Amino acid sequence: MSGPDAADGSGHDPADLADPIDADRDSNPGSDSGNETDRPESPGPQPEKPPIDEKPYEIVFEGGRCFGAGKCAAVAENWEMDLETGLASPKSYFVAENDLAENIEAATICPAKKGRGVIHVVDRETGEEIAPNPAGDGTLSLG
Repeated sequence: MSGPDAADGSGHDPADLADPIDADRDSNPGSDSGNETDRPESPGPQPEKPPIDEKPYEIVFEGGRCFGAGKCAAVAENWEMDLETGLASPKSYFVAENDLAENIEAATICPAKKGRGVIHVVDRETGEEIAPNPAGDGTLSLG
């Protein structure tokens, strides 16, 4: 029913008015599902990868699991705290040899995930995790 006889007096039948948020969810089943595992860790454009010989190490950051202890920012210039969110983030996801030690320390000191950390330093050439590497075998310790 539409027109002046509509149930709410607005002239529109409520059944004709679709909720735009629900419509978006229906057309994009993975969007805003409320399940954090469905969302990407680092939304938005990703940085372009520099040559391996310039920056042979990559930071893999599980940002959705950071709880803002700030220990990484205290030990490494590459890490900063966002005052609005209270969470950490790396200034660069790719690091050179001279920045490796501080990023390893940041990964090792991170208390998230019951001490397993959410910062991972990976050798780009071999794909092995250097830190925190809880299994001791170089496999990436995500999740």
